[in-house]
Order: sequence, then structure tokens, then C-alpha cells
Amino acid sequence: MVPDLRVCFLGESFVAGIGDRKCLGWAGRLAVRAAAAGQPLSYYNLGIRRETSTELRARWEAECTPRLPAGADCRVVISTGVNDSQFEHGRLRVDPADSVENLAAILRGVREKGWQTMVVAPPPNVDEDHNQRLLALDARFAELCDSADVPYLRAHQQLRDNRIWMREVAATDGYHPDAPGYEEFAALLAPHWLRWLGTPGSGLPAVG
Repeated sequence: MVPDLRVCFLGESFVAGIGDRKCLGWAGRLAVRAAAAGQPLSYYNLGIRRETSTELRARWEAECTPRLPAGADCRVVISTGVNDSQFEHGRLRVDPADSVENLAAILRGVREKGWQTMVVAPPPNVDEDHNQRLLALDARFAELCDSADVPYLRAHQQLRDNRIWMREVAATDGYHPDAPGYEEFAALLAPHWLRWLGTPGSGLPAVG
């Protein structure tokens, strides 16, 4: 009998794969890798462009509940923070302390549901001031996930050092790469993703 593994990917435009002409993004590529490794799953991409963690906190439960039924192996992958740390009308869209609390609330809610969670760090872009804010948020997210015993994949700095990711981002809108960039993102996450899928009930330490 094939296990009923279901995974919801929650977050912003990078989860949705904006900019990828193959329409997979990193989330779709992780699903493809799982299938190729002999781990079929039901894959739900619930990314929304320009969404903040505050908006994600308001919708995640209603989005995930009908897709993650009792009796299935239910998983949630979250990536948020890039939009929170943008300036709009002269102020941050979401205060960093609120970003952390929003993620903490989502993690608590997912745990109460009995679902497993993995969090992926917000990726870099061409704006170095923005990247510095993201690095600070990345550190706080990692601390939160460590205390909650939730695997956190610290991909931000690796992607800043990745010439393909940064080249692809610079060639478009400064934020969203085309397929080669998302392929680099997925390749970075894939070993941890596959290990997480293969170890029900256990978490990974923060990596990176």
C-alpha cells in the first residue's frame, strides 16, 4: 500500500515560484525529487506573492485543513520573511518581533494539529540593505525553530554565495530567478528534504 503522504508549501512568491518559466520553483522541484526517490506525495503549493507572515498566519489553517486529513502523513513546509522585511511607505511592512511571533504561532498551531513542519530560510536578493535585514531575521527564525524542535534550513547565505542564484536574480526583477536559480535552491534543500520525508516523527537541527 502506498503511504498517503501530503505536503502543503506555505509562503510568499518564492514558494509560488514566481519568475520560473517552468512553473516549478523550488517547491515543485522538491516534489519532483521526492517522486524520483520513490516517495510519491500529494503536493500543494500555497504560495502567495507579496504575502507577509501576518497574512500567512491568518490563512494557513483554513488552507491546510482540507488538504491534510486525518489518517494521512501530513506535512507543512513554510518559508516567509522577505516581504516582512521590505520597506513600504517609509516603514517595514512587519516588525521583526512580529515576524517571529507570527511564525511561532503557526508552528504552535501546526503542532496542535499533529502535523510535521519544516521551515526554509528567506532567500537573498540584489538589495544588500534588505539582505542584512533578512540575515537578522534568519538568525531569529533559526533560534525559534531550534527551541520548537522544528527543522530549519538556513539557505540564505549559501544562496548569496551562489553565482547562479545571484546572476538569475539580477537578470530579472532583482528578487525572483528563472529556472536555473530555483534549481540551485532546490538542490541545496533536497538532501535535508528527502531525509525529513523519510524520518516520520523526527526533526532535524538547524543546518547551514
